[in-house]
Amino acid sequence: MIFVTVGTHEQSFRRLVEYMDRWAGEHAEEVFIQCGYTKYAAKNAKTKDFLTRDEMLGQIRKARIVITHGGPACYTEVQRCGKFPIVVPRCHKLGEQYDDHQIEIGREYKKRYNTILLVENIEELASYIDRYDELIKDMDMSSLQPHNAEFCERLSKIVDTLLP
Repeated sequence: MIFVTVGTHEQSFRRLVEYMDRWAGEHAEEVFIQCGYTKYAAKNAKTKDFLTRDEMLGQIRKARIVITHGGPACYTEVQRCGKFPIVVPRCHKLGEQYDDHQIEIGREYKKRYNTILLVENIEELASYIDRYDELIKDMDMSSLQPHNAEFCERLSKIVDTLLP
């Protein structure tokens, strides 16, 4: 199963929803799309406008592949579930977002961590789905390990130097 989420942003992400609905009609694999504010009557995929957090996590865990919009909170949640997401950022010039921060953050995140598959040209999305296992085989989640303990220790040393 492929799970697609466009998040809760109030602007439509029809481009991704339509693409994945068409893809579902051409392939045997089930597709479930969380559509948000995108108004589109899917013909081939299962859809729901919004999901609770538990429903979202359930879909992520159940999915073979998760495709997300470019909101970093969403794709890092997918990674916390142990999966490498395919990220399709919303595009300002297409009216999907108020600027191109999703593209900019996605590029930097990919460069820094290499734990997402970033798809800027939606016409390439099918190729990413087809080659998913090959594309993620050398990816490593270890670069995403939290550094909370290290941060707290360093902060504590700084505070100790400031306080009598």
